[in-house]
Amino acid sequence: MSTANDIVRSAEAEVSWTALANASIAESWILLALWADTVQVHALFLEPEAQMIVPASTPVEGGRYPALSALLPGAAWYERMIRDLWGHTADGGTDARPWLDHGTWPHLHPMAKRPEPRIAPEPFMFADPGFDGAMVLPLGPIWGRLDEAAHLRLTLDGPAIRRAESLLGFHHKGSLTLMRGKSPRAAARFAARLSADASVAHSVAFAQAAESAMDVVLPARASWLRIVMMEVERVAGHLDNLAEVGRLGGTQAVWTCCGLLRENLLRASDAAFGHRLMMDCVAPGGVAGDIAEGGPQVLLRALGAVASQLESLRRLHDGSALASLLAGLGRAGAELATSLGAGGVVGRASGRAFDVRTTFSPGYAPLTPRLAIRTAGDAAARQQLRIFEIEESLRLISAALDALPDGPVIVALPQVSGEGLGCAESIRGDVWHWLRLDHGQIAAAFPRDPGWALWPLAERVLENAAADDAGLIRASFALPASGMDL
Repeated sequence: MSTANDIVRSAEAEVSWTALANASIAESWILLALWADTVQVHALFLEPEAQMIVPASTPVEGGRYPALSALLPGAAWYERMIRDLWGHTADGGTDARPWLDHGTWPHLHPMAKRPEPRIAPEPFMFADPGFDGAMVLPLGPIWGRLDEAAHLRLTLDGPAIRRAESLLGFHHKGSLTLMRGKSPRAAARFAARLSADASVAHSVAFAQAAESAMDVVLPARASWLRIVMMEVERVAGHLDNLAEVGRLGGTQAVWTCCGLLRENLLRASDAAFGHRLMMDCVAPGGVAGDIAEGGPQVLLRALGAVASQLESLRRLHDGSALASLLAGLGRAGAELATSLGAGGVVGRASGRAFDVRTTFSPGYAPLTPRLAIRTAGDAAARQQLRIFEIEESLRLISAALDALPDGPVIVALPQVSGEGLGCAESIRGDVWHWLRLDHGQIAAAFPRDPGWALWPLAERVLENAAADDAGLIRASFALPASGMDL
């Protein structure tokens, strides 16, 4: 099994940045992330055949760097984010509009060497509808529930959606600036708050990046406890999504059953780890604290209740009115999902057999996680996979608790310089964190949330769908916002 740090760095001096993008197309590489610091722009590619991670960097000269979006459409959103935060312009980019900055920040390019004060607010401009007689239906950013704020603008031609365009950034927290200059342990709280329902996954990926940069070996007990927390988080997240799709699909039994099971599991997590979302329970070098006495039994009781309802949930999703409603809805093709790097349930429902637990997470190797793949790519396939993954997570949690060894749960961290990469599989797909340390302090950081791939895919899937189906399609994708808003 590879690790996230089996990497080959390609600098612009060794291979042209644009040539690397061309090579990625020819060899079906997948762009995982694109980000910057004050002097360079960095990219992270996945080479799927060899299961190898390839980082690349190019210098910023005169505030400009070669764009990737003309060759790799998924790079466009990253290029907009880079311009907002660092002020670097992508030469030849396909979209130069702002992304995170909605025109109200007091300073332009807050992560540049010398941020400039903003003179006046700048309104955000959406894309032109493209044809006469178009009706525009704005959805969000406030959805009336506890959903994360995100704006979805639908251009309609009668009842059909002809264009879908999203705008995020409403949850911008300044996380990258807050991390900079702090020790990994002091900055871990910001990673844990990037996305609440993926708090553990982001925390684990961040901790792995720090441990890699410092060449720290994780205690065995801490490794197993992290697996328990990640899988508990996965079960809770999938139950939440099943409940929401059931609510929108008019199936009260799914909504109430999954909502109750999730609430009981969150209470068990609080009893076992001290927090309902297990936030701040993972720390670089291990975990913040051991599982409570009696915690495994509390978790297993809550998970046993979930297991007892799985067959009933399957019946409600197979051959029922809900199944008929979801069949064929929001279909994402395999080629499109793979080209954008969509992972998690959405990617696997479209035939992309990728899960970092089986490729870049050695701690999972003794458990041999099982993957289920579907090819239909529709909402029904995504819901079926969520039920399968809940069942598989129950098995992994039980095995991890049985294998839990005695020993310490955290080790001291050295004050060294280095660069590290970490990853984890969240409820929506692969999370990646990159860190550069300078004598034990964070000099630069970037977290890649699965939403960077899911939102562009959802926009494409919504095209030509019925406007009435937009809410259900969005829910079946479980689209996040906070993790991308940084």
